[in-house]
Amino acid sequence: MDLADDLITDPYGVYERLRTSSPVHRIKGTDGRPAWIVTRYDDVRAGLADPRLSLDKRNVRAGNYQGLHLPPALDANLLNMDPPDHTRIRRLVGKAFTPGRVERLRMPIRATADRLLDALGDAGSADLIDAYAAPLPITVICELLGIPPERRGDFRGWTQALVAPDPGHPQATAKAVSAMMRFFGEFIAYKRQRPEDDLLSDLISVRDTGDDRLSEDELMSLVFLILFAGFENTVQMIGNAVWALLQHPDQLAALREDLTGVPAAVEELARYEGPALLAIRRFPTEDVMIGGVTVPAGETVLLSLSAANRDPSRFSEPDRLDIGRDAAGHLALGHGIHYCLGAPLARAETEIALTALLERFVVLDFHGEADRWRRSVRARGLMSLPVRFKAERSV
Repeated sequence: MDLADDLITDPYGVYERLRTSSPVHRIKGTDGRPAWIVTRYDDVRAGLADPRLSLDKRNVRAGNYQGLHLPPALDANLLNMDPPDHTRIRRLVGKAFTPGRVERLRMPIRATADRLLDALGDAGSADLIDAYAAPLPITVICELLGIPPERRGDFRGWTQALVAPDPGHPQATAKAVSAMMRFFGEFIAYKRQRPEDDLLSDLISVRDTGDDRLSEDELMSLVFLILFAGFENTVQMIGNAVWALLQHPDQLAALREDLTGVPAAVEELARYEGPALLAIRRFPTEDVMIGGVTVPAGETVLLSLSAANRDPSRFSEPDRLDIGRDAAGHLALGHGIHYCLGAPLARAETEIALTALLERFVVLDFHGEADRWRRSVRARGLMSLPVRFKAERSV
């Protein structure tokens, strides 16, 4: 079953048909190789926490879908690891994303959001992805890592080439990978000579002097993952949330009436239109029964987060956006030991971005084509989000 184009143009319709007909289907991955896709909530949630479903590519059987291919210096990251290496590295970086540390970042995040909105002015139109949803998280994650503003310009292009490669430019992904490796190598060397009070300097110290040391590839891969995931997921969470609210004016109006409801609304928005259609591929270490279907060891399993979040057996009227819904238990940011490390930060940034936006502009609606989704079967995000806006103080 080849679903690549349909999953880009109508993912929820495709997942509904798959979920209704059978819990598990054998499909072609984006590279034409076979994979098993899982679509029902209970099966997806169980699969995310099943230690028999490995992320380590050494467990894949030849000829099966493996996902993105990266050089070892970028591939030795948490998305390709099982315990004990996963446990060791996650512990080393987990302190950077604790709820307490994220809480201390809220004021700087709000200051960044306000500065970006100031630049838009009191009235007009803009692409909200380029002007707001993208620069906010890239600023936050780069400041966390200690990357100065003049070195941030290429990040969005690099991540775009990885997440949604352009078929018309097949060399773009390889060029982006080479550019990222060169940048990270140079910047890590720079930070070794000039350490500061930032996460990257802390990680270099662990690499060079810590008891639980990182390899050089693990260090570079970890920096890559923090930047890549910390940027990409949050851009998509913010952009998708605004898009969904503009598609549902009644929900937007209800949220405007009581902005204290933003945190709960963010959970429902993540359930309804999350940043990822699929979790990272997994490889069974033994034959595994999923939804009554036996998936052989070494084949590829794709767990559909978005299909699970629209499963009517778990969420009533799942295709309806309801910011008053209790969306607890949604899988937009994963589940189990591979639950998104940066989830507290992504939530905080999305909450602050929405609050600042709605406090600033009394008028906010679409302005032109507003549903140009990225050509990716895994990531769910907008290429652009043109809006018109007006602040209360404008005339």
